[in-house]
Amino acid sequence: MSESAGERRCRLAPGAAVGITEDMIDAQVRAFYAKVRIDPNLGPIFASVVDDWEPHLLRMIDFWSSVLLMSGRYKGNPVAKHSALDLHAAHFAKWLCLFVETAGETCPAAAADLFRQKAEMIAESLQMSAAIARGDTSKPSLRTIPPTEAARCGKQLLPARDP
Repeated sequence: MSESAGERRCRLAPGAAVGITEDMIDAQVRAFYAKVRIDPNLGPIFASVVDDWEPHLLRMIDFWSSVLLMSGRYKGNPVAKHSALDLHAAHFAKWLCLFVETAGETCPAAAADLFRQKAEMIAESLQMSAAIARGDTSKPSLRTIPPTEAARCGKQLLPARDP
């Protein structure tokens, strides 16, 4: 019996290789956003745009399922959503710090590392898009986490790149 395209996509998905499941994604997203909602810096930003949390959580579960398991369930434009907000490097660093911290708490090491890798790429892309939307062409980067976030995270989240 031959494998369907959907079965092949699931088998080849990066998350499948490290044991990520839909339940793990659900747990990660819900635990992460519980932290975001009470964070003094991120909470008010999300509260200004999210009226009903459950649909937002389900959309984010679909997003991460699409990223990690190649489910194709997410239909949206995260760049447009985030570019409309007044977000800066410190916001993205805080988001990334909380996300990585939560992955370490909710996932086995290999799965947490894949969540981190994908989150770093997404955070950097969204930060650049937000800066461009503000007219900032100085090539913003998460490469240097603000000192308060570096202390909280206990490390630099992204390795420095050669110029």
